[in-house]
Amino acid sequence: MTEDNRPLAVFDLDGTLADTAHRQHFLTRAPRDWDGFFAAAAQDPPLPRGVALALESARECEVGYLTGRPERCRADTVDWLARQGLPQGRIWMRRNDDRRPARRTKLEILRKIARTQEVRMLVDDDELVCDEAERAGFTVVRARWAAPSDSLKDAQEREGRT
Repeated sequence: MTEDNRPLAVFDLDGTLADTAHRQHFLTRAPRDWDGFFAAAAQDPPLPRGVALALESARECEVGYLTGRPERCRADTVDWLARQGLPQGRIWMRRNDDRRPARRTKLEILRKIARTQEVRMLVDDDELVCDEAERAGFTVVRARWAAPSDSLKDAQEREGRT
């Protein structure tokens, strides 16, 4: 639990709070342009359903953010969250050199968090992350409000980039 005794609602960013459609073209090239993909994240439009759920969750929960984005994107991510009026909260990001699939990195972080604080829910668009989290006993809200991207799903699973 936090100091104010509230549980934690954990939100993914890409495809859950942030609409990545405008930067998918960086992932359809060979080789994929990861620098371009992440640099363009600062211009992501918000996904209204995800933002509304985060704001609603903040009434009862501390809100935190668990993303597959690399640590080098932290400043842009903090700025983006503030511009959307989202609650301030802890942000867990992958190490710049971590290429494991999101389903592994996110579950590892969720388990660490759960040792010291109740995790009320995880909100994520990645079906494999959601499946793993549910198997581990976490309550999951599947963010199915963004258009799915096969190139992003492939990149998440094969290249561990987001």
